[in-house]
Amino acid sequence: MTKADKIFKEHILDILENGVWSHNARPKYADGSTANSKYITMTSDEYDLSKGEFPIITLRRIAVKTAINEMLVFYQDKSNKLEDFEKRGVGYWKSWEVKNSGTIGNTYGEIVRRHNITDRMLEAMEKNPWNRRNILSLWDYKAFDEEPDSLLPCAWNTMFDVREVDGEIYLDQMLTMRSNDMLVAQHMDTMQYVALQMMIAKHFGWKLGRFRFNVMNMHIYSNQGLQAGKLLLREGSTVEPKLILDVPDGTNFYDITVDDFKLVDYNPVTPQVKFPDLAV
Repeated sequence: MTKADKIFKEHILDILENGVWSHNARPKYADGSTANSKYITMTSDEYDLSKGEFPIITLRRIAVKTAINEMLVFYQDKSNKLEDFEKRGVGYWKSWEVKNSGTIGNTYGEIVRRHNITDRMLEAMEKNPWNRRNILSLWDYKAFDEEPDSLLPCAWNTMFDVREVDGEIYLDQMLTMRSNDMLVAQHMDTMQYVALQMMIAKHFGWKLGRFRFNVMNMHIYSNQGLQAGKLLLREGSTVEPKLILDVPDGTNFYDITVDDFKLVDYNPVTPQVKFPDLAV
């Protein structure tokens, strides 16, 4: 198995054996019942991208281009509009539409747009890569109060720092999530933020360093036990997949497209694991 597969299985076992059950959960299943989950808190995993480690499981197929396109809507388009998701082939945000507005409300790309987060961070890095203030924060109480029906961001805080080693600059990244539906979404979240890290590194001509993934509440929903069992029985690939961003160093962040990414040596186990009605 790959490193990501081993970590994934360890978290599943930890949740099943040591997790606790939620009470009065916000999400509902399609039949209207409460979507409680079993969960653990304060997990932290690290991948050294410079050594070829990559946080994507091979125990089931992950929709790589969909995940990257979602990230591009947030940080390139700076948008919360459903039409922008749909243009990029991301259809599942429709269920989060706020009051027939054609948007997902005051969250994710809307917060990026309001505070011009992408540009401000790139400008700060260009001015002084060692400034220790390279932060993408999507938590905005004022915006949430303006539209309380918005889904509050799960991946809400991302921090970057650089290291110079043997004359080369390496970009490290730490992603923090308040909540993570690990069986369905975990490796979409991790690999899309590694794709973001790769884009920033290419923009400046830097090397990829480490990626750390912190989760406050990592959970398995009460209707996902069968799927958890199936995933635990799978062995996965023995070859580490690699995500390649095939553009020259110095390529502008906003000129990079989803088609510039290539995932090689990715051989996920089949058939695909399907999940029941997901919590919304």
